[in-house]
Amino acid sequence: MANFVLVAGAWLGAWAWDGVVAELGAAGHGAYPLTLSGLAERRGTPAGQQEHVADVVAEVERLDLRDVVLVGHSYAGIPVGRAAERIGGRLAGLVLVDANVPVAGESFADQLPEPAALRADLAAHGGWWPPPPAAEFAEQGLTVGQIARITAGATPHPGRSLTEPAVPAGPLSALPAVYVKCLLDWPEPPPVVAGLVADGHWRLVELDTGHWPMFSRPAELARVLAEAARPARSEG
Repeated sequence: MANFVLVAGAWLGAWAWDGVVAELGAAGHGAYPLTLSGLAERRGTPAGQQEHVADVVAEVERLDLRDVVLVGHSYAGIPVGRAAERIGGRLAGLVLVDANVPVAGESFADQLPEPAALRADLAAHGGWWPPPPAAEFAEQGLTVGQIARITAGATPHPGRSLTEPAVPAGPLSALPAVYVKCLLDWPEPPPVVAGLVADGHWRLVELDTGHWPMFSRPAELARVLAEAARPARSEG
């Protein structure tokens, strides 16, 4: 059985994984959701990408985990991808859920269609990225109750983590990764991911749901994670 360290994207904390944790635990896996610095119960502390990478590595080491599958959703794909390089033989695999990936010299903001708009939003809110209104979660396969839960629990995201460029130690192709693409959000993975999949380095899994599958399809996402862990562990 694998040990999953689960990290949600912008505005969210460990609480976002409750449904997935229950499913993984019932299947006999270890499941360890993590809140990054500055979010949820750790809110209000300014943090950059470097601190978020350190958060993930420190949690793996604190729990002394082996056969680790790191799971990064959305923004968290960047620090989780970088942490995967740093945990050495503890790593069994990496799963990126509708996620950004660490590209050398690029920040999360740089990967958006309008980076200047995000930077302006951060400047207008004292360096924090405020959670979006409920209307922005529409057409993502979420129920009214699920949207209400997300918006009630979301907290402003520390802006420095969104504007710091990634400094990966090696090529993304060296990471044993599965990329989960949520089709309601956008039907295609990022170009860099599509290239890695086409070249046979990464495996692509599609989910017919929106950008927040830990809420909309927790059982299905847990099954995808468990399936992703098996080949990753056998190859490691």
